[in-house]
Amino acid sequence: MDLREFGEFLRSRRDRIRPGEVGLPVQARRRVPGLRRDEVAALAGASIDYYNQLEQGRGAQPSEQMVAALARALRLSEDERAHLYFLAGRPIPPKHSLAAHVHPGMLDLLQRLPTTPAAVITDLHAVLVQNRLATALLGPISKAKGREASFVYRWFTDPQARSRYHPDEHGHQSRVFVADLRAVAARRGRDEQVAGLIGALLSASHEFAELWAHQEVAVRRADRKRLLHPELGELELDCLSLLSEDGTQRLLWFTAPVGGDSAEKLALLDVLGSHDLSTSTAG
Repeated sequence: MDLREFGEFLRSRRDRIRPGEVGLPVQARRRVPGLRRDEVAALAGASIDYYNQLEQGRGAQPSEQMVAALARALRLSEDERAHLYFLAGRPIPPKHSLAAHVHPGMLDLLQRLPTTPAAVITDLHAVLVQNRLATALLGPISKAKGREASFVYRWFTDPQARSRYHPDEHGHQSRVFVADLRAVAARRGRDEQVAGLIGALLSASHEFAELWAHQEVAVRRADRKRLLHPELGELELDCLSLLSEDGTQRLLWFTAPVGGDSAEKLALLDVLGSHDLSTSTAG
């Protein structure tokens, strides 16, 4: 661990990024060519004081989650991200973990969707990052770890996970989740994470076990959802997916179909702002 080098590397990466590249307002006059410390702290979800300590090479060793958040905030390449973990004295997270590398291209596309709810998720439907409108629509990113971070797992084991979906949608969504998970399992091959998730669901959910026995398989690329928002009421939305080249991550975004009042309700999300809801339903 070398916190002094860690801080210098953060500063060098911060200096090269322009505010507009990460969705921040572009001001005519700025004292620094790149991002300010407070801007990086906000993008990474850290306090300004804590981030200042990191750049100054002081304070406690940053967690793996904080290193991942900083790498995303600074749009680091995969090699730069690995270097940041090395300087922090932390192991590079497994490819499919919640701290997995989000490709800068995915983040760039997410940033270019400011007027529609959008998120980047893993192939097991764990949310890695989402924009402000996604938080307003779906709630904050779940803080669950391990297999509980997967929305598929929570869908079949926690009734609260279904509260944002219209009851008439539950059966359809269950079938789609199971078919998609079977496709993921086939693509990953002998993957312990996927096998563990499937085994846990087979033990915990009779519904999942019945659907799994049907052998249906289909990658989830597009779907229509009927969501229940606490203030906006029912929204019928199209959920579209863009898969990464290796299929391990997906960019989701929501649009309103032609007709109905869902488009007007989506426009109200900007007014309502982000809600402090207990669970994100991205996926």
